[in-house]
Amino acid sequence: MKKNYKDSWIKALFAVIFIFGIGATYLIFSNEPNNALDESSASRLEITGPASESIDQENILDSLNNLKLAYDVAIFEKTALSQELELEKKNIENLMEIIRASKNPSSEQIKIYRNQLSDLKITLDTKIAEIKKLKSQNKNLLNEIENQNVVMYKQKAANDTLISKQKKLESTLKDASKLSLGNFKVTALNEKSSGKEQETTKAKNTDKLKISFSVNGSSVAKTGKRVYYIQVLDQNNTVLGENKLIEFGNDKALVYSFLVGVDYQGKMANAYGVLNDELAKFKKGTYFINFFDKQEIMGSSSITLE
Repeated sequence: MKKNYKDSWIKALFAVIFIFGIGATYLIFSNEPNNALDESSASRLEITGPASESIDQENILDSLNNLKLAYDVAIFEKTALSQELELEKKNIENLMEIIRASKNPSSEQIKIYRNQLSDLKITLDTKIAEIKKLKSQNKNLLNEIENQNVVMYKQKAANDTLISKQKKLESTLKDASKLSLGNFKVTALNEKSSGKEQETTKAKNTDKLKISFSVNGSSVAKTGKRVYYIQVLDQNNTVLGENKLIEFGNDKALVYSFLVGVDYQGKMANAYGVLNDELAKFKKGTYFINFFDKQEIMGSSSITLE
């Protein structure tokens, strides 16, 4: 009997201990989630505290640096807004310096920085839009200038063609209006006591040289008096006769023997001049005669005296 009672008591004691153990275990494990929740809350509080503002500060600085690079690209375009873009870039650099100097910024400061960053982005977008507009206007202006240059080039080419044609026409008219000389002839004459002149080939019998030529007509040449210069050269290349020098300008000059005047009236005219022995003692040899219209030689001839 006593043994049964003892066993029952032991079983009851174990039941109490078992129940107490279960309760203790429940209390222990039920407190762990609360502790974990408290630690998680503390962790979140720590992240949303000073560490969160520091991360926001770095993000804003990164955004400002990217914005600064965007301004560098816009400045590289070298437009009329380059100076304004430089000022805006300076504002970004100043703001970055202020943010870097700020230690443990408050959430209110972070908000101000973000607003300033947003304003700078809006300003950049506005400037980029203006740059695109300016580039479009410049492109249109360049196209217009190019079109005008093409028109001007064509007009200049047309004018040059007209000028060339005009000069050619003037040259043609000038050549056509210029009288040509021909029928050059030189005759040695011996003058008799009776006054009669006789041709000769002997130097000792030659009293004068008669030099004749014809002035050919031209339908566009002006009428009026013309003067031609005759140059007679002896064997020593000496100019005989008056031996006078005349200058025509442009470093052009001529030494001539005598002048022959012609009254041109639109038709061919014959003319001549005489070189007397009073001005030149004729000797044996060949004489060369050149005919000039001012400084331009029109023809030549020669005669040999025995």
